[in-house]
Parts: sequence; C-alpha cells; structure tokens
Amino acid sequence: MLRLLWLAALWLGLACARSSTGDSVLVVIDPSLQNDYSIFLGGLRDRGYQLTFRAPKDEAPVIIADGYPTFSHVVVFPGETRNFAKDLTPQALVELLQGGTNLILALSNKQTPLFSLAGEFSMILPPPGTPLVSYFPEREDPVTVVPIPLSAPASPIVPVPLDGPVWFSGIPHLPGNNPLLVPVLRAPVESFAADTTEADALVDAAEKGGEGLWAGNQLAVVSAFQATSGARVMWVGGMEMFSDTFAKRPGAANKRFVQDLAAWTFQETGVYRIDSSTHHLVNETEERETYTINDNVEYVLHVSEFDPAIGEWKPCSSIQDMQFEFTMLDPHIRTALRPVPGVPGEYAVTFRVPDRHGVFKFVVNYKRKGYTHLLTDTTVPVVPPRHNQYPRFLSAAWPYYAGAISTSLAFVVFSAMWLGGEEPRKKKTE
Repeated sequence: MLRLLWLAALWLGLACARSSTGDSVLVVIDPSLQNDYSIFLGGLRDRGYQLTFRAPKDEAPVIIADGYPTFSHVVVFPGETRNFAKDLTPQALVELLQGGTNLILALSNKQTPLFSLAGEFSMILPPPGTPLVSYFPEREDPVTVVPIPLSAPASPIVPVPLDGPVWFSGIPHLPGNNPLLVPVLRAPVESFAADTTEADALVDAAEKGGEGLWAGNQLAVVSAFQATSGARVMWVGGMEMFSDTFAKRPGAANKRFVQDLAAWTFQETGVYRIDSSTHHLVNETEERETYTINDNVEYVLHVSEFDPAIGEWKPCSSIQDMQFEFTMLDPHIRTALRPVPGVPGEYAVTFRVPDRHGVFKFVVNYKRKGYTHLLTDTTVPVVPPRHNQYPRFLSAAWPYYAGAISTSLAFVVFSAMWLGGEEPRKKKTE
C-alpha cells in the first residue's frame, strides 16, 4: 500500500512539473490548427504551464513590454504563414533570447523569417520547398513522411531511449561548427533533401558528382542551442512532428519525444546553478583577502540541480568531470574538482599556491552539451612572504653559514693574538 502511495505521489509530481524559469508560455499558431496539436499542448497544460495563444500575424498579446519579455517561453508554429508580426522578427527573437526567454522554433517548407534567423545559429538550410525524402523502409506513407530511429545514447535532452521511431515531415538542416549547437535527431543515412519526390532526383544529382545534394546523417532535423545567457532554443524542421496524427501512430515515439524536447527547452532538465564558492587556508574557515606563495589553500564550491518532480532546487553531487583552475593569464594549476563524500552538493580541492606572486583567479568553467553552463571566478592577489615570514635558517645554506662563522672566528683569533701578543724588544745600539 505504501509503495502504491509513493508511486502515485511520484506520478503526481511529474505531472505537475514546472520550469526553473517560469510557467508562462506563448504559443504562436494559427487558431485553425490548435486542435491538430492538442496532445502536445495538453501535455504542457497537464505539467502546470499556462498557455496563451496568438496567431502569427497578430500583435497582441505583446511579447516584449517596456524592454522586458512578458513570457518565460515562446513556441512558434508558423504553418503556412510566410509573414509574421513586427514583434516576431529575427531581431525580436534574438532580444527574447538575450532576455532569458526559451524558444521552440518550427521551420516550414515555405520561406519565413525563421530562415534568416537560422543562419545566426550556424545552421545551413536547403532552399525553400526542399523537404526530407526517404524511400526506406518501404511503407504506404508518402516519401516525405520519414520514420527516424533515435540511435544516440541517453542525453540530458532525451534521458531515456525511445521505444519506437520518431515520425518526421519537414526540411532538414546542416549543423555548423558552433559549439553551442547540439544535433538531437539526425536524418537517416538513406534520406536526402529534394525539391521533388521523383526517384530520379537522386540519380540525377549523383551523376553531377553530388552537386546540390543534401543527403545522409550529416543532416539534422532537430537541433538544440543553449545561449551563453542560459536561455535555450529548440530548432525543429517541421511542426508536424508535434501533431496528433504522428503522436497516434502505432509504435511512434513522437508523444514522449516532443515532451522531452519541451522539458529541456523550458529548463526542466539539465539545469544546474552555483549556490556559493569559498576559499580559505587549510584548517581554517575564513576567507583571506590575499595569499602568500606556497600557501596550502582549499577551494569549495556548492552546486544545485533543479528537480522538476518537486519544482525545487536540490544539492547535486553527480558531476564527475568538473575542473578547477588557478589562473594568472594562463592556468598555473588545473585539477579535478571532485564531490565531497557525505556532503551533498559540495565540491572541494586542496592545492598549493604556485611560487609566483601576482593577481590570480579561482576559476570554474563547466560547459557540457545539454547542461547549464557553470561559470564562476574570484580574483585574489598572491604576494611574496613578508620580511618576518622567511625562515631564519636554511639547511641548504649551511656551507655559507660555516664559511661566515669560520671567517669570523679566524678574525677574532687573529685579532686576539695580534693585540695580546708581546712585542719584541729592540736592542739599543751604541
């Protein structure tokens, strides 16, 4: 009985999960298409999000008021609309991203303002009207409706492997070299992008040496982007992937896949934060304004992770690859920052200050794909020892001590013999 109650409480917590940045969502979609995406939108409501709808050409409700975003998250499903309202321009969406708003952006086969915005994220798009095409496996569906298995290992974006394929219909894109862009779902190896569904298109392109051919798993259909501000963007090649039609297909994993995408984009999963960082001498607790060369210093960092099941932050000790640097222009010390056993959320490292004075920084710069970036730096000067902090005697200097002492003793003995000895008397001569 207790086990059933615990499972029910866990399910209720997951159903009422909230984002770490807010629960207000603006869905930009044509009103006539809302019923076609009821499963996805209903899933957001069930998890506690407050949805507000607006057509792509409408100007109300406003997205930015008095220079601040009015929604925590924005979902853009353009449909067949080619032109957006004035506050949905690429510049406005970039401003939203800089303000911390998370975005889900669905592309369309037609030219939309999102095409020009995609280039800013290091994404290369094929010409408009060039959908993804695949003739394998054999199926009754059109060749532009492609089943894509997710063969990638578990990640913070899709934490649990999918049981079936993800059905997709739309345009692919070629991810660039931007390190902040992460391909989530790649196109099948046998697929290609073409402006026609005729089988001869691939043959014609191959005869031209592959000129103009977009093919293979170098293409992606879903890519995630995390800005340096912490805001997240999910690029999807077609809004049909969120539709009820694909979600209800037998064996399809679209329903859970799109919910995983929304959970990551809305910062439910893979969200870290730094609570505090301290530094002090070993066996002490108070921070110092300066340190002396060769001091033994301990650096302590506290990290929390957002738990969507309870909607609260909890200590996180699961990071095993965090690094710590003690830098002055270049890192003088780089070592692993390990979790402290028995102390949840605490990471610590002990090191000796290098034998060089100057202005140093305690730096932690943790960047992993799919996780929130952790960055903290603390400036502290390192000074040479004071005149009364040097050791009085050095074992390596005993030869010099012996030489100085022997010279002094010889001088004293010589002076004593010179001053205390009898002066020889001279005989008088007649």
